[in-house]
Amino acid sequence: MNNKILQQSIKALKSNPVRTLLTTLGIVIGIATVIMVLSAGAGFRSLINGQIQSLGSDTLFIRTRVPPTTKSRAAGGLTPGIAASITTLKQRDLDDVKKLNNIVNDYGMVTGMAIASYRDNQKGAIYYGASAERFIIDQHTLQEGRFYTGAEDAGAAQVVILGKNIAADLFLQDDPLGKLMRVGNLNFQVIGVYNSQGAIGGGTADDSIYMPLGTAQKKMLGIDYISVAVVQLKDVNLGDATAENIRMTLRHNHSITDPNKDDFQVVTQAQVLDIYNTIFNGITILLIAIASISLVVGGVGIMNIMYVVVTERTSEIGLKKALGAKSSDILKEFLIESILVTVLGGIIGILLGSILSWLVSIIATSNGLTWIFTVPLYAIIIAVGVSAAIGISFGVLPARSAASLDPIEALRYE
Repeated sequence: MNNKILQQSIKALKSNPVRTLLTTLGIVIGIATVIMVLSAGAGFRSLINGQIQSLGSDTLFIRTRVPPTTKSRAAGGLTPGIAASITTLKQRDLDDVKKLNNIVNDYGMVTGMAIASYRDNQKGAIYYGASAERFIIDQHTLQEGRFYTGAEDAGAAQVVILGKNIAADLFLQDDPLGKLMRVGNLNFQVIGVYNSQGAIGGGTADDSIYMPLGTAQKKMLGIDYISVAVVQLKDVNLGDATAENIRMTLRHNHSITDPNKDDFQVVTQAQVLDIYNTIFNGITILLIAIASISLVVGGVGIMNIMYVVVTERTSEIGLKKALGAKSSDILKEFLIESILVTVLGGIIGILLGSILSWLVSIIATSNGLTWIFTVPLYAIIIAVGVSAAIGISFGVLPARSAASLDPIEALRYE
């Protein structure tokens, strides 16, 4: 009997394919959006993990901040300009940090903005000044040229390494290697060009300029302090303990007795990933909630259409009951129709969402981003489960309405 009911439900849906397809449209859009959001989330996580790992999987970070006991604490933790106003983090601090047992190496960094130009081409750019130890810790590679040396850093040499995009924008078809360009008011010799690095921390590394720390401090910014430092660990399993040792060292150097007055933060890679994951999980939940609205709308549409179908087939229902069909059989038939419509919408939605996610990954990778295309299994399970739940939830009332029809009244209906 159940197979017969299933066959009748499929036959009823096939009798009006256009209406069936339009009925599933809301479910298709909702499921496709959910699949796309979750797939894009997996790709975004791979991008962030790749960028953080490119800094070295065995690193932690020190950055300056306004002590949270001051009135500017809210801004100081987020705004680089305010964080840079803390001038207490110096190279001697990093020298002391490097003496700790679990430290292999470290480097300091400062940043600024300037107009970069070559002949008639110019572009606003972010420049980074970092000591030569950066090339030991970080895992970026050069497209051509060489890294600057410790001697060039100590001597504040006017040499730069360019991101791939800014090299192309300024030099066009010319080979930038060995040529002089202008950054701010100074001339620099281009000694290298990076391979594509993609987006890091909300900025585009391929559009940036890299120079020795001493050059950026003395000649570009006129400062003697550091705003950010990267520390390489011997044993990553001791990361938390090492971070605490670094805090104690910096507090001693900065004469800080109250941890609440720290003018720095020591952040492990696990904490960086946790921050990104927390932010992205919140965004994902918001997007799924928005997509759920279309799923609910699609469910209401299914319910309305099923009520119309019940009205159209009132006489048929009366005839079936007169021939011995039970109310439970009628209930199952219409409920199965509703479930089939939503499952069909779920399948089409999964396919559409997967195709759109694949297109997003193609666009991302074509722009130099490390984006892995994947449709997580849990996304498919959620999509199928939600579509089936909607079919049952929004199909129950029309199905009960059909099952409760009086056969005699139904046979009289025209």
